[in-house]
This record gives sequence, C-alpha cells and structure tokens, in this order.
Amino acid sequence: MPRYERRAEIIQALSPIQYHVTQENGTERPFTGEYADNTRPGIYVDIVSGEPLFASGDKFDAGCGWPSFTRPLVDDHVTEHHDTSLGMLRTEVRSRHGDSHLGHVFPDGPPDRGGLRYCINSAALRFIPLQEMEAEGYGDLVGQVARA
Repeated sequence: MPRYERRAEIIQALSPIQYHVTQENGTERPFTGEYADNTRPGIYVDIVSGEPLFASGDKFDAGCGWPSFTRPLVDDHVTEHHDTSLGMLRTEVRSRHGDSHLGHVFPDGPPDRGGLRYCINSAALRFIPLQEMEAEGYGDLVGQVARA
C-alpha cells in the first residue's frame, strides 16, 4: 500500500481556498466547489496527502451545495472529531495522514445507504477518474469504483 503523508511542499502549492479549507478549517461557499456536480466514476483523494477518501458510487446529491458521500472509501483514512465552532456541536472529518480538514458528517443521509452524509469541501479533494486510477497508483481500488 502506498505511503500517504503530509508534505510541506504540497501545502505551500495549495491555492488560497485549498489552504483555507484544509489548513485553517475553513469552508467553501455552497455550490461553488469544483466537484459539487461531478458525476463521473472515480475516486476522491486528499489534496495534501493523496490518501483515497471517497468513491463516486457513494456520492449523492444532498442539495446542500457541497459534495456529499454516504461513507468513506477507506474507513481508516477519515477521522472524526468533535467540533463546537460556530456555536454548534458537529462532527468534523479530517484525513488521517494529511490531517486536512475535509468537512463534517451528519446523520441525515439516505437511510437505505446507512443514514450518513459526509459533507465535504471540493477544495480538500482531488478527483481521479476511473480510467486514470491505475496510472495514478490507485489500481487496487478500481474494483471498488467499478462495482459501485
């Protein structure tokens, strides 16, 4: 399995919105993210570490303005933390190896798919289309995307 890690040179190369979201626990405005309406098959990886986070088959239109997923692709790559910012109690999700802020998870997802909604900022992600996964080093996950 590839080694995923947080690297300073990648963090320095992030766009302002990518840096704000992943490093300063920010959020992008709803309906502005690159992947909010993406329906192509593939995977979404952490923009900082490259660790695989979500698969296209688990993405759904929640109508909230951010990419939403029913579950992580690799459970161990997504960590959950209590978030009391903005005067609310929420569950923040971060990438394990990149320690990137991704977004939040809520219990209002599709009941028939587990009931969770991982509400994720596009700015924290890089999309890898199914046909490029092998070349990008994610060939071991092709079967999980193809059957989703």
